[in-house]
Amino acid sequence: MIKEKAARTAPGFLAILVLLAASAAVVLLFIGSIRAGAALLIVTSSLALAALIVAWCGLFVVNPNEAKVLQLFGKYVGTVREPGLRYANPFYTKARVSTRVRNFETGKLKVNDKDSNPIEIAAVVVWRVVDTAEALFEVDDVTQYVAVQSEAALRGLASNYPYDAHDGGLSLSANATEISEKLTHEIQERLMKAGVEVIESRISHLAYAPEIAGAMLQRQQANAIIAARRKIVEGAVGMVEMALDDLGKRNIVELDDERKAQMVSNLLVVLCGDRSPQPIVNAGTIY
Repeated sequence: MIKEKAARTAPGFLAILVLLAASAAVVLLFIGSIRAGAALLIVTSSLALAALIVAWCGLFVVNPNEAKVLQLFGKYVGTVREPGLRYANPFYTKARVSTRVRNFETGKLKVNDKDSNPIEIAAVVVWRVVDTAEALFEVDDVTQYVAVQSEAALRGLASNYPYDAHDGGLSLSANATEISEKLTHEIQERLMKAGVEVIESRISHLAYAPEIAGAMLQRQQANAIIAARRKIVEGAVGMVEMALDDLGKRNIVELDDERKAQMVSNLLVVLCGDRSPQPIVNAGTIY
């Protein structure tokens, strides 16, 4: 693998001063040789002037958050990251590589989750190039490579976790932070060879596929009702237990097991019912 290394370049403004001075000297020499009629001097000054024209091609500009990858006849020479006007060998080819932070959103992918339920999922990935040599030479198109590998990582992650976890484990819908961290790790592993750093990734769209969305909504509502009923029953049992304990401690009334069972039944009906109870007044004794 080709790793990034720094290229040795000269300050551009210093190079301009040297080239201007050399150009002026060669032009004066060329004019003087024409006036003197010296054929050899004319040829020499002409070649020097042509060399200076080529030398001017060594100037190049590096913008902020950008790098220039230098090559000499196909051989990687180095990378220039320092912004400003720089000068290098005019025979170097200079390829521009952006090191800015970039982001893209995957399309809505239709995959099966861990429970084999079809879902739609999409993610936003924030990334940047950290190794310009790998980004330029190890992959054909780094932008397309990031997009394809991110979608592949998202598909793999979605198939490893359920949409909703009924056993208390990780789920795509309830554990967004943990799932985003795992997605970032999965994408980073795939993009290391391309010299790319994944800064952040997060799920931007998550839903059941349209063909099962209605049925899944009914299941979610049923699960919510069951969970609510369980909480109500737990609270009602605690209140009944507390009422019996208080009655026994304060000696307000003595209840045998049969009356305690009847009281428990009545309190549970009142506390767990989904409608307001209708009171019945007993004017006689409890026996």
